[in-house]
Amino acid sequence: MRWTGRQEAAADAVLALVLLAFGLLATGLAGDNQPGSRPVDAACRVLIVVAALALPARRRAPVATLAVVTVATSTYLVLGYPYGPILLTFLIAVYSVAVRLPVRPAALATGGAFVLLLTHVFWSRGPAPGWAGVLPASAWVVVPFAVGMVVRVNREAAARNRAEQARSRAEQARRQADEERLRIAQEVHDVVGHGLAAISMQAEIALHLLPKRPEQAETALTAISRTSREALDELRVTLGAVRQGAERGPVPGLARLPALRDRLAGAGLAVEVRVVGDPRELPATVDLAAYRVVQEALTNVLRHAGVSDAEVVVGYRADELTVEVTDRGTGAATDGADLAGDGDGGDGHGLAGMRERVAALGGRLTTGPRADGGFRVYARLPVEPTT
Repeated sequence: MRWTGRQEAAADAVLALVLLAFGLLATGLAGDNQPGSRPVDAACRVLIVVAALALPARRRAPVATLAVVTVATSTYLVLGYPYGPILLTFLIAVYSVAVRLPVRPAALATGGAFVLLLTHVFWSRGPAPGWAGVLPASAWVVVPFAVGMVVRVNREAAARNRAEQARSRAEQARRQADEERLRIAQEVHDVVGHGLAAISMQAEIALHLLPKRPEQAETALTAISRTSREALDELRVTLGAVRQGAERGPVPGLARLPALRDRLAGAGLAVEVRVVGDPRELPATVDLAAYRVVQEALTNVLRHAGVSDAEVVVGYRADELTVEVTDRGTGAATDGADLAGDGDGGDGHGLAGMRERVAALGGRLTTGPRADGGFRVYARLPVEPTT
């Protein structure tokens, strides 16, 4: 828990009052056990009060606090008063400097305090320990300084760790947002690209039939209306993902292949769908990926293969799902060029999009011309085996 400035100030005030009360009450008891020390008097109490009441400023002005406490403590010891609670106040002042300042200024400030504190070792109105008192006096400086440095280093490490975690969370959130945008862009491309391809083909048929056989053109226009409505409905479901709080409808899957086949039939492409193996319920991600691969491959056949038929084979195996789309197009190079790009002018969403979908699920996509003409798209998607 991180304290606010007001809470820290209140804690320091309480600490100062506790040390003040302890110093006033316990210094006399300490003197009883130190023969030769000067008895507690008014001057002693004033020095104890000055040292304790300087502590509330230890966070805002640690060096000034150390200076006041050091002067009060050194004066106290030089006058010969007994070693007592005032040294706890000095200890906390040294600790505060070590915690709140960089190493160099903290060491300089603490070194000056140590030199001043040593005055009583060689000159005092009470017992002067001489050189034998240097080591005990240094302990009151070295120990709190070392503890303060350790605490400061740990705090800085914790702050860096929190900052790194915050950056990591921000980077993860940004990456997830980018991935979601790319996923939605791929979905929109597949929906719109297929719908527009079918509509374009149906419109060409209607324009061809309208002058000579207007009654048959009505069928093509009806197919255009149905295809555009279905594409808009699917697009609306897809775009619902970007609206905050909107619930997504069910994603398309292989169950929609008959509807896709009928829609393409209206555009002049006859699609034969065969199922190998025992159909079963698939994970939504696998079902969607398989459907999109078929949809994109058939869209490319409709646009560029120059044929009126294609074949789709869906294979259910124990641990994987396979989908294969083949045609007998007039030029494998045409199909291959299209699939190697995007299928609609080079925006990079055709083969690349199919490959990314399949690879994201741990599968593999194979595309290329067939030996006897045409083109083949083959995807293998891993599926947890049924028990």
